[in-house]
Amino acid sequence: MIDISGFVEQVRGRLIVSCQALAHEPLHSSHIMARMAVAAQEGGAVAIRANSPEDIYAIKQVVNLPVIGLFKDGDSGVFITPTFRHAQAIAEAGADIIALDATSRPRPDGRTLAELIADIHSQLGKPILADVSTLEEGIAAENFGADLVAPTLSGYTAYSPKLDGPDFTLIRALVEKLKVPVIAEGRIRTPEEARTALDTGVLTVVVGSAITRPQWITAQFAAYIKGAKS
Repeated sequence: MIDISGFVEQVRGRLIVSCQALAHEPLHSSHIMARMAVAAQEGGAVAIRANSPEDIYAIKQVVNLPVIGLFKDGDSGVFITPTFRHAQAIAEAGADIIALDATSRPRPDGRTLAELIADIHSQLGKPILADVSTLEEGIAAENFGADLVAPTLSGYTAYSPKLDGPDFTLIRALVEKLKVPVIAEGRIRTPEEARTALDTGVLTVVVGSAITRPQWITAQFAAYIKGAKS
């Protein structure tokens, strides 16, 4: 198992970059995501978040940073590392930490979050980053044994607030209530928002789309310019 205390010190107050591209996106390629991870490392990232066994394996060959791995399967409900099978696949690919959906929604295999966390710890020997959408889910994930918690899924469950930017209210509540480290993630799009997140007392900040999804970045510029002209 990766030394979680060593990981905490390595990423404290620094930047984690999420290098992901889904099948319908132009940069969908393990080779491209690996080069994106190299660019992120050269730019100062201290860890990478990546999706799928293929991307994780490719990234681990070219950067010497910890990789928070996940496995997206499906397009609704619990689809971020939904089962032990998915966790095992990304562990074997080289993920140092397993990120998974830790919301209160039912898992596709019918097992509980507590069972999944226990199995990952005992059988794979990997720390767990719990992606949650509410404070209650964060507390539950900590009680079930999660090593880290992030508000990644705020706005992506039917019962969490739909915000345009980061859910700073949830971030602050998690920092206040949890004993395990909190990682700020979710719609953090500017250096100023990243700094605001760090000032809440989180361990570190994850930024994805604003760095690694050029089609999304282009769309923001195009929409703003179009609005300015009208």
